[in-house]
Amino acid sequence: MQSSVGRSRRNANVWNLDVPSSKAGRDLCVEPLDGKRHNRQGFACGVESLDVYLREQATQDMRRKANAVFVLVAATEPRAVLGYFTLCAYGLTPGNVPEEARKHLPRYPLVSATLLGRLAIARSHQGRGLGGVLLVRALRKASENADVIGSAMVVVDAIDAKATTFNAAYGFIHLPESTRLVIPMQTLAKLFGLGP
Repeated sequence: MQSSVGRSRRNANVWNLDVPSSKAGRDLCVEPLDGKRHNRQGFACGVESLDVYLREQATQDMRRKANAVFVLVAATEPRAVLGYFTLCAYGLTPGNVPEEARKHLPRYPLVSATLLGRLAIARSHQGRGLGGVLLVRALRKASENADVIGSAMVVVDAIDAKATTFNAAYGFIHLPESTRLVIPMQTLAKLFGLGP
């Protein structure tokens, strides 16, 4: 199996979505969800569980510190939610991590990680590259905060085969017999120029 770094370098063009001059990323802002300011009721991505989460549970999770919820908005229409993602702390047993990612891990019973629990783009904005923009910004935020909270990797649970393919294009590695994928923080630090 090819390493995540090699796969990410081969697909380096996907990482350029985060730059402000990118057509897909121009005039967009990622900010913490504000239940009073952002229109959660108007969001629909086509996956009911993701729509219901944003409308009914996201602000509760933020108040309880269970998840950090970030929304993608346009500068010209800052109340409309174009997409969102959630991040939270997570623990993973090292035995579940593929060998190519395990070399970056400390030898502890549980490895600290950041769970990218949900990522969704409004149906009206799908097919414009915003999923990539949002994923790259979520990974950058996780990478920038890894030293603060202690996180060795980002974990995603792919909701379907399309999501698995999408995440794999960004260098995520499949966990054996699972819909879960991981990418080491060391890989992200190199890609974002944050590492030594």
